[in-house]
Amino acid sequence: MRNPLNNLEQAKPAINFDWTLMRSFLAVLDAGSLLGAARRLQQSQPTLGRHIQSLEAQLGTALFERTGRGLTPTLAAREIADHARAMQEAADALQRELSRSSADLTGTVRLTASQTVATYLLPPLIAKLRKETPEIQIELVASDEVKNLLRREADIALRMVRPEQESLIARKVLSLTLGTYASKKYLKSHGVPADAADLLNHQLIGYDQVTTILKGFREFGESVNRENFAFRTDDNIVQWQAVRAGLGIGFMADYLAKTDRTVKRVLPDFQIPDLPVWLTTHREIQGNPRIRRVYDFLASELATDASLTGS
Repeated sequence: MRNPLNNLEQAKPAINFDWTLMRSFLAVLDAGSLLGAARRLQQSQPTLGRHIQSLEAQLGTALFERTGRGLTPTLAAREIADHARAMQEAADALQRELSRSSADLTGTVRLTASQTVATYLLPPLIAKLRKETPEIQIELVASDEVKNLLRREADIALRMVRPEQESLIARKVLSLTLGTYASKKYLKSHGVPADAADLLNHQLIGYDQVTTILKGFREFGESVNRENFAFRTDDNIVQWQAVRAGLGIGFMADYLAKTDRTVKRVLPDFQIPDLPVWLTTHREIQGNPRIRRVYDFLASELATDASLTGS
């Protein structure tokens, strides 16, 4: 079947379309729904819905079929997807090139990190950075979703996984150690677990969908499923507050547990795999002095801060 864009080029009179709407089109295509796309672009669902309707009207073809499970791309949408991505990549490359042209430090650097890291780890570091380099403004996106650096959703990312894209650079700056913790109030009421098996006799706090803790139990030969956790949430900050409130025994980053003296570590021999932290940015962005300044600052601070590892 012929490409709809080719049809547009050959149509008389020529049909013009707003190419900026392609960003919304790609977000909906990748997310599979208006809600997912709205979260990704930080826009409202009605706005994105209007963008799609406008683009469909301009192109003269339906791009998505509305189903109970979301939006399914039509054949026309799949055929123009590669062209749309090429347009987006060209726009992103132009934006990165313009960013490189800035010769001073004045301006904004956009960071992204998980909610826990953004809430508890980064603020004191950003305060120190701002004191040393007040001309740099910081935007911090606290999200457990992996932001796309290639599309400039952020300039620098702190991630627990190493990016696979060749055009990104990543430096492992530290490994966050994890431990088993409970509030002193909980331990006074329920006692201290003697070993990993004894943990199953306690009220446990764990993840809903994430399987990290389950794998840790299995390495100790314990068959555990999500129903063994009395309180489940995939939000690490909520887990931490649950531990502090005495809901049960949870599994926390050591640096986080150090912030509250009412919380105590139990079973130091119960090993949970460390979380590697990768500092990531785009190769081309390294030529931007202010982004380079923030990247190097974070790399140095995170790599030398002894409080982030150990118990």
